Amino acid sequence: MRFAPQGVRPTEIAVALGLKANTLSHYLADLADAGLIRAARQGRSLFYAVDLDATEALIGYLALDLGRARPDLMAPLIPAWKDRPMPPRDTDFDVLFICSGNSARSIFAEALLRDLGKGRFQAFSAGTRPSSELNPFALEVLRRNGHDISGLRSKHISEFQQPDSIVMDFVFTVCDTAAAEECPPWPGQPITGHWGLPDPVKATGTDAEKALVFAQTYAALRRRIAAFVELPFESLSRMSLQSRVDRIGTDAQEKA
Repeated sequence: MRFAPQGVRPTEIAVALGLKANTLSHYLADLADAGLIRAARQGRSLFYAVDLDATEALIGYLALDLGRARPDLMAPLIPAWKDRPMPPRDTDFDVLFICSGNSARSIFAEALLRDLGKGRFQAFSAGTRPSSELNPFALEVLRRNGHDISGLRSKHISEFQQPDSIVMDFVFTVCDTAAAEECPPWPGQPITGHWGLPDPVKATGTDAEKALVFAQTYAALRRRIAAFVELPFESLSRMSLQSRVDRIGTDAQEKA
C-alpha cells in the first residue's frame, strides 16, 4: 500500500515486514488469488502492486456492509464522522424493523412505534423469509392493547430495497436470524441496532401459555420503543445516538 500505485519487489516487502521469503510467498499468492494485488515482471524482477479498486471495495464492504456503517467504526476512518450530527429534519424519521418471519416481533415493533411515536416516526417492518400471514396470537395482543391492525401485513425485505424505496433513518433487527442474514448496505447509512428477542411463534404448551409468551414479547418491545422515542435526537451526534440505541438493547437484556 505504501508504494501504491507503483509496485515493489518481494525482497523489499520481506525486509520491511520481517518475513521469511517462503512465508511471504504464501501471503502474496493468497492476496493475488483474492484479487487484491497483481504482479508484473520488469526485466528479471517481479513487482507486486496493490489493486486500489479492489482494496477500496474491500474496505467499503467491511465498513459499510459488514459493519453496517456504524459511526463507531467509521469515526477512525473519517474523523468528522464521530461528531457528525443527525441532519435537521422537517419530516418524520423513517424506521424499519426486520425479523425472519415478519409475523410477530417486527409487527409488534411497527405497531408500537406508529402509536407511541407521537407523530415523529414512520414505522415499517419486513421479514427475510416472511410468513404468508400474521400470527393470530400476535394480532390478538395488538387488539387487546388498542392498536389498529387493519393495515398490517407480512412483507419481504426486498420491498424496501428498490431504487425508489424510502431511505431509512434507522434499521433494527429484532431476531438473531435476521441480524445474521446477508444484506446489502442500506442507502443513506442509517443508524442500525439489534434488539433481539426469542421468537414467540416457537412457544409450546396450551393456548394460554402461548398467549403469555406473545404478551411478554410485546411488553419487552414496548419498553424498548418507549425509551427510543424519548431520545433527544436533535442534540445527539451520530456516535452518541448509536450508543443510546445500543444501550436500549443491552439494558433490556440485563433487566430480562
